[in-house]
Amino acid sequence: MVEWLTDLLAVPWATRPFAPAMRGRATILVLHRLADPDRGIVGLDPRVLRRALEFLRRERYPVVSLERIFRGLAGEAPPLDRAVAFTMDDGTIDQADIAAPLFAEFDCPATIFVVTDFLDGKQWCWWHRVEYVFEATRRRELTVALGGERLVYRLDEARARPRLARHFMERCKRVSEAEKLGGIERLAAAAEVEVPARPPARYAPMSWDALRAWEARGITFGPHSLTHPVLSRTDDAQSEREIAGSWARLSAEARRPVPIFCYPNGHTGTDFGPREVSTLRTLGLRGAVTNWPHDWVSAEDFRRAPDAPFAVPRIDFGADHRCFVHSVSGVWRAKQVVRAQLEQSRAEAALALAARTTMPGV
Repeated sequence: MVEWLTDLLAVPWATRPFAPAMRGRATILVLHRLADPDRGIVGLDPRVLRRALEFLRRERYPVVSLERIFRGLAGEAPPLDRAVAFTMDDGTIDQADIAAPLFAEFDCPATIFVVTDFLDGKQWCWWHRVEYVFEATRRRELTVALGGERLVYRLDEARARPRLARHFMERCKRVSEAEKLGGIERLAAAAEVEVPARPPARYAPMSWDALRAWEARGITFGPHSLTHPVLSRTDDAQSEREIAGSWARLSAEARRPVPIFCYPNGHTGTDFGPREVSTLRTLGLRGAVTNWPHDWVSAEDFRRAPDAPFAVPRIDFGADHRCFVHSVSGVWRAKQVVRAQLEQSRAEAALALAARTTMPGV
């Protein structure tokens, strides 16, 4: 019954009554990889993105650029109810070859945040190196020291390797940048895998030429650091260098870079802080987006505190069309409001009961 109702709420006419839940709010969506079987890339099926763009056009959602969202939040332009903006992170080749053509076909603005050393060919993304090692090793067991822990991975089943790789990646996010990089080197040594200097095709970046070509067709690009560390795990010098260097490099290559930063990993409260916000202010950037918590944005939240523009939340696109529709239509927002009201009612009822039980004669 619940599954049937959930499926029904992905039908356009069924979601329209939830539009009031999005009044005064906008949805900034984040995507990462799109599937490309020819290159061996696993990700969101491009047909799901196409269906989403068709839905937004048919239902007449205001689909606008990320900068337009920021201007509306800041009061520099009229606010847009139910507005939707698309963003993508990292600058992988599938974003240029598959995502960008889809956005252009629908005349849909999108912002891609790029890791500039990645596009420069100086490195490939560290989590892709971890994934490569776990897939390529012929060892059946790996033992790796990381952050004072002794991690043991048994690789008896090939299907378990992606899960184990993700476990190691999450551990990497909790240690210093130097320890993370050292841990990846130790992992490759234990796995007896030589990591090539340049990434294989499925892990390749887009080129600067492709970036400029898509920029001419309406796709915009923002800075996402030099090397994609968790900034809170770096020292002061590296944190500043990652942000300032990325912005400078993008500004040198792009015709009109977006002055909005995207924090690597991007969890509010753990992955960045006042130090990073101070750097962004000094550079003259107008704000930054996070990856967590997943939430909608409103002018009220944006203006609540001086640093609020530097921690603007995004919503994950989701794995399928239903997740996407629930995000932009107000279904999930309405559930969130109802849940908060129920929790408040329960808390008030508990307080009332506690007061009654402590009254004399009760």
